[in-house]
Amino acid sequence: MTTDASTAAAVSYREALTQAMREELERDPNVFLIGEDIGLFEGSFKVTRGLLHEFGPARVVDTPISEAGFVGLGIGAAMSGLRPVIELMTVNFSIVAMDQIVNNAAKVRYMFGGQVSVPLVIRMPGGAGHQLGAQHSHSLEAWFTHVPGLKVVCPSTPYDAKGLLKTAIRDDDPVIFLESEGLYAKKGPVGGPDDLVPFGQAIVRRSGAHCTIVALSRMVWIALDAADTLAAEGIECEVVDPRTTRPLDLQTIADSVRRTNHCVVVDEGWPECGLAANIATHVYEACFDWLDAPIVRVNAADVPMPYARNLEQAALPRQEDVAAAVRATLARGA
Repeated sequence: MTTDASTAAAVSYREALTQAMREELERDPNVFLIGEDIGLFEGSFKVTRGLLHEFGPARVVDTPISEAGFVGLGIGAAMSGLRPVIELMTVNFSIVAMDQIVNNAAKVRYMFGGQVSVPLVIRMPGGAGHQLGAQHSHSLEAWFTHVPGLKVVCPSTPYDAKGLLKTAIRDDDPVIFLESEGLYAKKGPVGGPDDLVPFGQAIVRRSGAHCTIVALSRMVWIALDAADTLAAEGIECEVVDPRTTRPLDLQTIADSVRRTNHCVVVDEGWPECGLAANIATHVYEACFDWLDAPIVRVNAADVPMPYARNLEQAALPRQEDVAAAVRATLARGA
């Protein structure tokens, strides 16, 4: 079920996530939240604000600093019929829980022949731009997308943040839900309690005839800014937001590229074996005869993220980089 987002009240991306969890906690007694500092402290980014007071410590559970431990707990609870929503303080800390995520959550349904499901959501803030250093600035969408058995969600708007999180909580498979720290204050309309956003359905954020820009999460807004700049030069870009990377809606992306005959892919992650490379490969396979120029990828620099603000900003994809990539694939000068 969907609702016209333009008729809904505007809230922040952060509050959209809170609304989704509150509504699902009210709807289904099997849903519970678990994570570091999500109760009394209300989460590192205040996404669980007020939920401990509303639902109590049995359903909003603070944990020790042991990601492998409480992710494992969540997997066991999900296998037993509950629907845990885990918050990792940051995506960087998922690295110490990778054995649980990759070897257990992703494989249990397959290894049990479909007899057991793992209806688990792991929420993780991530991304760079906040001077948190090389160990706290990861964009690991590609890592999780690589793993069969996981579903991977990367919302870019408050509407999608709420609608996709509700879909994730109701899904019977493990869902990696990646939130950009740079979007928490972003405001926009959201849907109501029954408005879900389905997995595997990309959305065209802006229409255009000259070049398709595929972008995820916070990079959608960078792409839209670049498209505005290019429009002043007479270059009209179509911006496609996949919303989920597993499943990936290749059809919507390919339909756009067949209309524009050019493609740029923007990804905040590293370039080697990254999402941009994966999406570009899919587009080449589906649209080779329609492409009038090579696909151009725009990624973060292939380095550990610098701490110094000027270097951090230089390492991240910028509006100028996206605009330059579009001009390059269209063979137009700056």
